[in-house]
Amino acid sequence: MEFTPGPAVHRVLCADCGTPIVPNTANLCVACLRNTVDITEGIPKQASVSFCRNCERFLSPPQAWTLAQPESRELLSICLKKLKGLNKVRLTDAHFIWTEPHSKRLRVAMTIQKEVLTNTILEQTFEIEYLVQHGQCPDCTKLAAKNTWKALVQVRQKVPHKRTFLYLEQLILKHNAQKDTISVKEVRDGLDFFYSSRSHALKMVEFLGSVVPIRSKASEQLLSSDTHTNTANFKYTYSVEIVPICKDDLVCIPLKQARQLSNISPLTVCVRVGNSIQLLDPATLQSCDIPSQLYWRTPFDSLASVTDLVEFTVLDIEPDRAKTRGKHIMADVQVALAGAFRSTGAKVDEDNGMMDYEDHGVTNQIYHTRTHLGAILQPGDAVLGYHLTNANYNSDDFASLPVGRIPDIILVKKTYPNQRKKNKARKWKLRSIAKEAGEEGETSGARGVVGRMGGRDQKKVEEDYELFLRDLEEDPEMRQGVNLYKAPEVKMAEPVLHEKKAGKRRGQNQYSMEVDDTPEERVPSTGVVVDGEDEEEDEAGFPDIALDELLEGLDEMTLGSGEHEEEERK
Repeated sequence: MEFTPGPAVHRVLCADCGTPIVPNTANLCVACLRNTVDITEGIPKQASVSFCRNCERFLSPPQAWTLAQPESRELLSICLKKLKGLNKVRLTDAHFIWTEPHSKRLRVAMTIQKEVLTNTILEQTFEIEYLVQHGQCPDCTKLAAKNTWKALVQVRQKVPHKRTFLYLEQLILKHNAQKDTISVKEVRDGLDFFYSSRSHALKMVEFLGSVVPIRSKASEQLLSSDTHTNTANFKYTYSVEIVPICKDDLVCIPLKQARQLSNISPLTVCVRVGNSIQLLDPATLQSCDIPSQLYWRTPFDSLASVTDLVEFTVLDIEPDRAKTRGKHIMADVQVALAGAFRSTGAKVDEDNGMMDYEDHGVTNQIYHTRTHLGAILQPGDAVLGYHLTNANYNSDDFASLPVGRIPDIILVKKTYPNQRKKNKARKWKLRSIAKEAGEEGETSGARGVVGRMGGRDQKKVEEDYELFLRDLEEDPEMRQGVNLYKAPEVKMAEPVLHEKKAGKRRGQNQYSMEVDDTPEERVPSTGVVVDGEDEEEDEAGFPDIALDELLEGLDEMTLGSGEHEEEERK
């Protein structure tokens, strides 16, 4: 086989450096061609991007503000839009070059192509440096200014406590319904939510209607109008009223309405509040759901709330497994007032919170009743209930009930007084809508957005918050609508000895728990006996939140994570 040489490759010398090259129209090598023609001419090597530190969004030309993560496609698109002259070249590649996060610099490497001469395409790679300029977007500018809202949602509930709004705050955080809120202000009977757009306020009203029974009313105020363009500027206000009935409240339904609700007994207990009210008759386990439309047609109030609950001790209980409804089991129970059979020689404080009737021989009386708590009560347990025998309610519906249909007591829920006395720190925390420390109407030591109005009784706020935390512990269904986060790890404080009080503190612990920089004198004890005794065991059936229900990252939240909160005093 004969060798056939290929066609000869003709080469010429570069006109500048004399290097042999394949002939081209410029008769220049690639290096000399790049030195002669700069295809990056007209493309700036430095640029700037605007960044809002409050909402963490970048300005996407011309006026849009976009949320973009570092070195993401969205941020790269914003950077390329800031460059002029890219429409004259062909962009083949672009990527970020790593920089220090705190340097306020972004570096982008780009590869472009351009035809410089006939059938001659030149490719070049270069870097562009972006300066991150901090500023404020229009939404955050309105947030910084006062009274620049466009729509207002006034949420009210005419009850003496704030537990509903504490739960409502967690529902809002769970569904991220606060993202469009400019600010939140506490008023006497509720909260005010301010928005920069009417559509955002309507979304909040729809959300509230899906989680709690409400009725709403809209109004508008004319600020300015232009007769030439037929345009007007309004401020919109939406008044939202929540049903004044809460969980575990004692309710007396009007007799006419009770007959319409499957002829249920008028004297019931509220066991759940969602977008409707669920009432339960403890004596028969009959329940009914009252939607908001039906309630506001013939509204009624609750007879008593959880602050009127009395502690009883279970003496004997006989569950009836044949009568059940969901988690409730009918049971006949014998109870007595807490401490009814204590020794007469025991030392009792002069002011122990007992009513007058409890000091006149009625404390050792045994009561027989029916309850829906047959699945969780055992002899010796403590239970909270309403003492109807010695109650006086200002209600015509309650007064019209036959005496034979009114039980002596109505048991509501089980309690754990011995476990509560141990003052153990909770291993979980809650988020808060409270964002800035300078919002209007704020005071220190608040529980989220509740308790921030000046002049309120701080002790009352602490009691409502503690009752809300206990409800979360004892009700798994209630915890499904709340995000719980792991609390910071507790550390043992340094031993503190006081010479003046050494005699009085000789039997107390020398070490205490230090949580979230809590003042030393306000830190609860650990419940551990140092003098060689064993640690007390947990009370049987005490509700405990598992670790798999807790979420990570409480300290990394953009909203206030309750850093101003003190450690819960139980």
